[in-house]
Amino acid sequence: MKKLLFRTIILALITCLIPLSKVFSQDDESVAAAPLLDEEILPNYHYEYIPDFTYEDINRRVKSMDHEMYFELNDRIFSFIQYFTVRNRDYTKMVLARKELFFPMFDVTMAKHDMPLEIKYLSIIESGLDPQIRSRVGAMGLWQFMPATGRMYGMNSNSEVDDRMDPELSTDAAAKYLKSLHRMFGDWEVAMAAYNCGPGNVRKAIRRSGGKKTFWGIYNYLPRETRSYVPQVQAMLYILNHLEEHNFHPEDPTYVVEYEKIRFDRALSLDKLAELTNLCVADLKTLNPAIKNKTLPESNRSMALRIPKSKVPYIKQNLAWLNDSLNNAPTVLLASTVKVRSVETLTQEIKQNGTTYRVRSGDVLGSIAQRHGVTVTQIKSWNNLSSNLIRVGQTLNINSGMSGNVASIQTSSSGQTTYTVQPGDSLWIISRKHEGLSVEQIKRLNNLNSNTIKPGQKLIIG
Repeated sequence: MKKLLFRTIILALITCLIPLSKVFSQDDESVAAAPLLDEEILPNYHYEYIPDFTYEDINRRVKSMDHEMYFELNDRIFSFIQYFTVRNRDYTKMVLARKELFFPMFDVTMAKHDMPLEIKYLSIIESGLDPQIRSRVGAMGLWQFMPATGRMYGMNSNSEVDDRMDPELSTDAAAKYLKSLHRMFGDWEVAMAAYNCGPGNVRKAIRRSGGKKTFWGIYNYLPRETRSYVPQVQAMLYILNHLEEHNFHPEDPTYVVEYEKIRFDRALSLDKLAELTNLCVADLKTLNPAIKNKTLPESNRSMALRIPKSKVPYIKQNLAWLNDSLNNAPTVLLASTVKVRSVETLTQEIKQNGTTYRVRSGDVLGSIAQRHGVTVTQIKSWNNLSSNLIRVGQTLNINSGMSGNVASIQTSSSGQTTYTVQPGDSLWIISRKHEGLSVEQIKRLNNLNSNTIKPGQKLIIG
């Protein structure tokens, strides 16, 4: 009897538990997937995850940082760390995507002027690392110079060119200005405050504070904007040195294209220069942000342009006719007269003249382009990529030697064959492209007295 009663009780309990197990397995996946008590709970690395932190956590990290400029955590700085890591993470992500464009150059400039490298974080608060940004009062560039202050440091502007948007010129000017403010006040935090509100307002704050000489000593007597300015710089200094702790992982940072400066000594259009050299206009704009409307005027003819390094040898070799052609109207090739080479032919040329690169873990197009002295746009074009997405093990064609244009060959009704000269061509290159054709034959067929040719020029080749 007792055994029968025990079995009855067990069956009743199992029957009662069945609906609960169904609920957990079907309707509440989170409960079903919950780890056992003795299992290790791994941290959440989802890109939207925002880690918790306390004042003590931040203070411990700040104290372990190696930095030249004085930095001690307080409630004001902590509030901006919260703002940029929690409430406005998008601003921080934007900065991370741009910092590789400018931070290496900032470090070189600060070291040259014997200044703390941490000063570079000021530019993040000034401009968000946008060299062409303009404030509501007319300040321009990475370091937000007003016109008068810019002229004091040799940066002029007109309707076509504004030197305040030149990253190198403005960074050098900012370093000189901040160094003079540091000599004036003897403190880098106070120098940054003076950079924001002017030395006159800082002197007034010092007097009103009873002669105190530190930023936090004169804090209550500074303009409201300046009271937030320096703590924001220090918040960014902390954040960019502790990205992983706040789950910041730059997905597609932008890297600077390696370049050299070339002086053409004439007015020119970036569109025309791009056409003659097969450069990307967007790359020229990015490398030369001081040029407003893609036109270098006569008044700035001596300005040196930054040119992607992969094109520098070709431009230097052909500088004479390029200078002559830059004043001419754009060359237009009619589609009906152009015979385009096949994709197979172009692929073969890439294999013969270019190189390949196998994508490794951690690679992005920007770093690969920088390593090979080419641009992201070129790599995407050579590999028919519609986005910046690449995968480990993928083989990319890298071909800095090709011009990217296809040859144009036309045969007239009389049987005469002509060739349209492409950027990068020489008589020797053309002769190599056509078996049995020598340089002397090309010159004789076209009545040429020299080896000088220009893109767009039509040559008789048979």
